[in-house]
Amino acid sequence: MQGYHTTERADMPVKPFSTLFEFTEIIEAFPKSNAQAQADASVRNSVLTKPPGALGRLEDIAIWYAGWRGEEAPSIQNPQVIVFAGNHGVTKQGVSAFPAEVTAQMVYNFQAGGAAINQLSKAFGATLNVHALELENPTADFTVTAAMTEAEVVTSLLSGWNSVDPLADLMVTGEMGIGNTTSAAAIASALYGGLGVDWVGRGTGVDDDGLGRKAQVVDLGVAKHSVEGATPLETLRRLGGRELAAIVGAIARARVESIPVILDGFICTAAAAVLEATEAGALDHCIAGHVSAEQAHAKLLENLNKEPILSLGLRLGEGSGAALAIGVLKGALACHSGMATFAEAGVSEG
Repeated sequence: MQGYHTTERADMPVKPFSTLFEFTEIIEAFPKSNAQAQADASVRNSVLTKPPGALGRLEDIAIWYAGWRGEEAPSIQNPQVIVFAGNHGVTKQGVSAFPAEVTAQMVYNFQAGGAAINQLSKAFGATLNVHALELENPTADFTVTAAMTEAEVVTSLLSGWNSVDPLADLMVTGEMGIGNTTSAAAIASALYGGLGVDWVGRGTGVDDDGLGRKAQVVDLGVAKHSVEGATPLETLRRLGGRELAAIVGAIARARVESIPVILDGFICTAAAAVLEATEAGALDHCIAGHVSAEQAHAKLLENLNKEPILSLGLRLGEGSGAALAIGVLKGALACHSGMATFAEAGVSEG
């Protein structure tokens, strides 16, 4: 197996950023995929014992992954799933079917091994880490003021950054936070336009009245924080949550470490969109694990030009859909790296 050193990566200090401006500089200097490794993986794919293109998207996924890992024939040995939990002040507006206390209760469930993400992580050999982010201190209600101060959002970004295992070879980020579909919809509306009704969904299962309130809350928040010249990271600060910011930090750290990422559902994708809006190509190391049943997730993926791997009607969050897609990536790489070439098998290429 041929290996390569990833290029354009600088050693990162213990605390690589302390302001949003410094974090932006890191995003703008993100390393790129290893072009030589990707080219060699493409050549290998062309001589495997199968008709050209017979494995469909599995071939593209394997070549993409090879480029980011700097190996012609890689495998996934150490996937990491990270779930971040945070509470949102905007729940005061009646946007969720459950109280904020459920966030902490679900964290306990994750820690006890009782949630869906525990089972899926175990099924696909992933290490699961759970980070509860100041659950006793919800973000501010963004219909009244900015959700976080700069110090608070930077702290959450760093929580995500520092949660990533540099030895991981694949990463999934998940979330838990009552009210966070409202926050995600507000970010999507601020980044891509449209009204709240275009971006909100049922989330935890709100009724029609609750759905209407969510749309109104999104419109109020976006209007209040629509500041001329505001950066995407400033939008995250004003409309986001601690767990969304942590997802942004973790995905950024994964890019610096050349760790491919599987994006989960609507909330995770809305957080990730902040990176792409900051710098085109910032999500090139990410692939969409699935399209969820949240009505706006497909539109969000279209804006990011991400084609989902799975479409199973999931809307659980936790990283569950992305964790399920680990199996598809493992299958793609098992074929790519384990199959014989025509020459090795003594099979005529015809």
